[in-house]
Order: sequence, then structure tokens, then C-alpha cells
Amino acid sequence: MLKDIIISSKNNLKVHKRLAYDILDGMADWVRVIDKNSVVIYANKPMIQELGIEVIGQKCFKCLGKDKPCDRCITETTMSTGVISEKEEIVGDKIYSVKSSPVKDLDGNIYAAVEVFRDVTRERKLESEVLKKNKKMRKDLEFSRRLQKKILPERGNYGSVYIDYMYKPSEALSGDIFDVFNIDERYTGIYISDVMGHGVTASMMTMFIRQSMRAIKDKIIKPEMALKKLHKMFLNLKLDDDQYFTIFYGIIDKKNKQFVYVNGGHNSIPLLIREDNIIPLELRGYPITYLFDNIDYVSKTIDIDKDDKILFYTDGIIEAKNPKGEVFGFERLLKIVKNNFKYDIISSIEEGLSNFNYNMREDDLAIVKARILDLDERR
Repeated sequence: MLKDIIISSKNNLKVHKRLAYDILDGMADWVRVIDKNSVVIYANKPMIQELGIEVIGQKCFKCLGKDKPCDRCITETTMSTGVISEKEEIVGDKIYSVKSSPVKDLDGNIYAAVEVFRDVTRERKLESEVLKKNKKMRKDLEFSRRLQKKILPERGNYGSVYIDYMYKPSEALSGDIFDVFNIDERYTGIYISDVMGHGVTASMMTMFIRQSMRAIKDKIIKPEMALKKLHKMFLNLKLDDDQYFTIFYGIIDKKNKQFVYVNGGHNSIPLLIREDNIIPLELRGYPITYLFDNIDYVSKTIDIDKDDKILFYTDGIIEAKNPKGEVFGFERLLKIVKNNFKYDIISSIEEGLSNFNYNMREDDLAIVKARILDLDERR
């Protein structure tokens, strides 16, 4: 009976010892053990079969097709420090992530290191492809960003108005757009628009707005009819329902010295600035959206004179937040304008935003100042 128990125990012990090797041979990863002389004293079947050469008894680097030891031997590091080390190794046409762990005897002394090779070729190729695509995307975005800046109007004279502005996109591409153009000898058009969102989609929409408004101004002078036409052109795009934008558009009538304007849902109220007064150009109107099949707009008219200034801006200005969560707000903007209307208003607003310590990357920022000139005045 006792003899049977001893034989059974020995058999179980053999099975358990064999089990460890079976587990290693059943792994998809390569596994090998290297002694202190850099000689391979064990390798599992997947490694032997894949390499197709005699592995055991060879120097560790020769198994990998090298003529000399690695510049950075993680096994030497592991056996000298007892710390697990990692690196990537190219073997043939594959890339492996190699992890080296110390092997200790019963007294805790390190006498070898076990290396596990995991094939990461597919992952690295995917990473390389992603990096290439990201590089191309960054290049495309940079080109689009330069193009978007190029389509902005130049600072300077446009008939009876002088234009200056500040433009700071929150991302590489912006959803803010503004433009000024001479319609004919009597009228000059100017608008500012804010597209929902940022990035590529918003920037493409700004291109649509610019091209559409440039086409419309040659056929339609009345601002209310121009926005009605713009809305129809937008509907023809048949985009997603969540796409929309706001726009404030007006024309300067040089003959009658008037500014005729219409609001397409733009919640940033432009300001008419005079020596003795600041007049908010308040007017309601619907944004350019798919929510309505047909929209009618109503325009308003205000008298203007030489040296009057009209300040346009987008909601990134008044909705700018500081680290405390406070909003810059319309009243703060109005106060800055009142205190600095004789000076450089745009620089004063920029300074006010900077002192407010706003988050620069939260939204696009755009300010346009139009100063009214005499017909024959040149700056």
C-alpha cells in the first residue's frame, strides 16, 4: 500500500514537472532562459520552430541572427540588478516586445534570466500607419488653416470704410468668418458669422458662407433678402439637422449715410460707437438652420457719419471664461469700449481678455472694427 502511494506520488511529480514545459510549449510567445554566460539553456517549441535553428547551447545574440552582443542587453541588466527589463527587438521581418525577468535559486540568488518575446509587428505597423496619416492630416490642417486666414479680408480701406480686426481660432481651424466687400460705388457690405462647432466641418462651412455671400451681393442689395437667399442656398446643401450658423450682415449706404443691417440669429450685438454715444445694434432674427423651410428677415436702418465705428464680434468674446468660471460678458465688453473708444479698441479688448485670464482654447475669437470714412478719404 505504502509502495503504491510512493509510486503514485512520483508519477504525479513527473506529471507536474512535465506540465510546466507543456505550458511553455503551448504559449504563442517565445520563451527562452539564458544563464550568466549569455548562453541559452532553454527555449520553448514555438521559438525553436520559428527560428528553425539549434537554439539551446548558443549565445543569446547569435540565435537572433546577430554577430555581436546587443548594444543594450536587458538580460545583463536583469541579472545584475534583479529588475525586470524591457525592449523591442527586430528578428527577421518581425518586431518583438521582449521582457527579461530574473530566475532565482532557493537562496534568492539570481542564476539566469527568462526572456519572453511577444510579436508586436501588427501593432507597430498600425502605429506607423496612424503616424503617417496623422502627419498628413496635420499637413492638410495646416494648409487649410493658412487658406482660411488667406480668405479673410485685408485690413485697410473699402470705399467709405476702414477695416481692422482680431482673429484667434481656438483650434487649427475656426468656425468664425467675416468679410467686407464693395457691392457697387454706393454700397459696401460687411458681415460676421459664427458656425456651430470647430474644426474641419466648421471651417468648410465658413468657405460656403464666404462664397455664397460673394455670389449673393452681386445680385441682391437688400440685407434681408440677401439672408433669405443665403438660407435657401444652405438648405440645398442637405446636411445634418444639427448644422447651423449665425450671421449679422449690413450694408453701408454712402449716398444716404446709413447703415442697413439684419440679424441672422447672431447673439453678439454689434456696437455703433460715436464720440458721445455707444448704440447697441439690437435686432432679432433666425439663424441659418434646417429647422425652418422658409425664413423672412427684417432689416433696420441707422444714420452714420464720418469717424463712427461699428464693432462686430462673435460670442467667443462675451462667453470667454476665466479659471473661476466667470464669464467675460457683454457689460464688461461695453465698459472697455466706453473707456477706450478714443484709442485702439481692439487692443483694449485683447488686453481686457488677457487681464481676465480667459481660456484661450475654449472658443474662437473674432472682432472686426469698421471705421466710417468720407468717400474721398484715404488712410
